Amino acid sequence: MKNAITLLGSTGSIGRQTLEVCAQMGVRVAALAAHHSVDLLERQVREFHPDLAVLYDMDAALELAKRLKGLPVRVAYGMEGLVEAASLPESGTVVAAMVGMVGLQPTLAAIRRGKRIALANKETLVCAGELVMAEARRCGAEILPVDSEHSAIFQCLQGSRGREEVRRLILTCSGGPFYGLDRQAVYHKTRAEALRHPNWTMGAKITIDCASLMNKGLEFIEAMRLFHMPPEQVSVVIHRQSIIHSMVEFRDGAVLAQMGTPDMRLPIRYALTYPARAQSPAEPLDLMTCPPLTFAPPDTEAFPCLKLAMDCAGTGGTACAVLNGANEAAVGLFLADRIPFGRIPELVAEALDRIPVQLNPGLEDILEADRAARQVVCDSRSAG
Repeated sequence: MKNAITLLGSTGSIGRQTLEVCAQMGVRVAALAAHHSVDLLERQVREFHPDLAVLYDMDAALELAKRLKGLPVRVAYGMEGLVEAASLPESGTVVAAMVGMVGLQPTLAAIRRGKRIALANKETLVCAGELVMAEARRCGAEILPVDSEHSAIFQCLQGSRGREEVRRLILTCSGGPFYGLDRQAVYHKTRAEALRHPNWTMGAKITIDCASLMNKGLEFIEAMRLFHMPPEQVSVVIHRQSIIHSMVEFRDGAVLAQMGTPDMRLPIRYALTYPARAQSPAEPLDLMTCPPLTFAPPDTEAFPCLKLAMDCAGTGGTACAVLNGANEAAVGLFLADRIPFGRIPELVAEALDRIPVQLNPGLEDILEADRAARQVVCDSRSAG
């Protein structure tokens, strides 16, 4: 890989693992950005010596500036700071790992400067996939997936000469901590129970999305956008072991699968080094000791978030932005112990029912759909 990187979302789970990879590979970090975690970002700045450090929260950024006084690093804040970090000339690659819609505008800024985007912020493609991919084509920007499932599909597609050879993309799903339970049993599950993922260590929001299967629904939409596939050519299969990260079925009946240990540093490293493969210090998959591999269909009655996402994928327009915004707001309420787990899909469905879909939206339409969805969830919670 060439030049330095900008890391958006450096204090999150993906961000921290990206910095581990950078340290192992000797990659220079030109800019670090996060939402409000002053203590951790300060430690990261002192270790990786970026030119620019950004906190979205202004008060947090002012505190960070005080702590870093005298060091050769500039501190910025807000959306302007994020966009500046994503636009730095010395960064050839931008790792987009901020959670939520806040990552959309800086990712677009990086695309418009023709950078390589190592994309871990799925909301960017879920909410504005058509716009983002069209802009990437126009600007010659390369978008490489960091999500393990999309990285797996990307790697499997190296074995084809074109999308016309692909019959379908198969996203694997662990099923989360509540696999096998019915809707009633899932409804009142606690925050602590939902955060107990069987295979992966991730941030709180994405872990809750895995428990509700919304994460797989968002990945379904992301796969459509990233690989230019209609919804009928994307499917989901429950694979509890998380050894096969996803598969591609070709028109001749062949199925290619990408396998590996459940370690996010593997797809992170591949996105940074593609088309090369760098040496990894991680323990490789041992086929002699891994468990038997099993597969099952998802239960969309017990986990309606997946069906809601698939329906939005078919609808298009601002439907996916409404889905995502409502889910983010509902998950926030659940993590604050203000609603039961089973209320999350109900609030998302209510937002989708109440907000009209606008086809062929621009950026402002998408941002407004997101805002309106969050407001519906907030109002519903207040009324309830």
